[in-house]
Amino acid sequence: MLITHDTRCALDTVVDLVNTAPEDDSAPDGLPDVAALESFVHSHQVSEVGVLTEFDLSAVRRLRGRFAAVFAAPDAHTAAKLINELVAAAGTTPRLTNHDGYDWHVHYFAPGASITDHLAADCGMALAFFVVAGERERLRRCEAPDCRHAFVDLSRNRSRRYCDSRTCGNRLHVAAYRARRKEAAG
Repeated sequence: MLITHDTRCALDTVVDLVNTAPEDDSAPDGLPDVAALESFVHSHQVSEVGVLTEFDLSAVRRLRGRFAAVFAAPDAHTAAKLINELVAAAGTTPRLTNHDGYDWHVHYFAPGASITDHLAADCGMALAFFVVAGERERLRRCEAPDCRHAFVDLSRNRSRRYCDSRTCGNRLHVAAYRARRKEAAG
C-alpha cells in the first residue's frame, strides 16, 4: 500500500491523539490543558491552526474518543460508518496545497477550520484510505494486556502485535521466557 507523506503524517497524528487518552480512571490525560494541545499541534506540525481555547480542547478530546472507536471497530462497515460521520461533520473541502517545503498534497479541511474539524477531516481521510484499500485490520491496538495503545501496522506481512516491540513486545517476551525457565527449574 502506497502511503503518501501527508497521509503518514495524518496517521501518526491520529494514533498519537488516540494515545493521549487515559488508559483508565487513575491515569493522567495526555491533553490536560490548552498548553498541552498547543504542544501537540506544534509537535505534529498541524498547519493553519489559529489560537486554541478551552472549547477546542474539549472538542478535540471528544474527537479523540470518536477516533478511538474507529480503531476498536469490529469490521470495515462499522469503521466506514464512523469515518464517514467524522469527515462529514468536519465539512470536508479537499484542496491542493504546497507549503512549508512540502510538495503538492491534499488538505481536506476548509480554510479557517477549527482544530477539531481540521483533525477530523485530514485524519479521517487518512483512515478512510485504509478502509478503501481493504487494510482496515492494520488499524490496531497493542496486544500487551497493560497497554492497549493504538498503532497502524505498516509491516509487510501485517504481523505487528505491539505498539512498540522494544517496550511492550520485549517486556512480554522476557516475562514468557522467565516463566518457562521457572517452570523448567520448578
